[in-house]
Amino acid sequence: MDIIYLKDLKIDTIIGVYDWERQVRQTVSFDLDMGADIRRAAASDEIADTLDYKAVAKRVQEFVAGSSFQLVETLAERVAEIVIGEFKVPWVRVTLNKKGAVRFARDVGVIIERGQRA
Repeated sequence: MDIIYLKDLKIDTIIGVYDWERQVRQTVSFDLDMGADIRRAAASDEIADTLDYKAVAKRVQEFVAGSSFQLVETLAERVAEIVIGEFKVPWVRVTLNKKGAVRFARDVGVIIERGQRA
């Protein structure tokens, strides 16, 4: 399986469990690794034969910017569901980074891997 990826996709959203976090938009960063078979696209050189990462980025940005979750776990799960369900990706790894969430730590977040259910 080949992987098409997006790295450091930054999006402002409402995320967190504390009262102050429910009042201010915070920037989260996503890395998406998406399973694909790119052989057909490589042979045809046509965007219609591949996973359009720009369309994925636009959809994820739209969803996340309009969302309001308490947990990064929930947000990551919903993004994985969108990528698999709407873009027919057989497998995705979602890395969600919420910089600054823990004092003295550079990064904090979750990494999940999901695949299509049989």
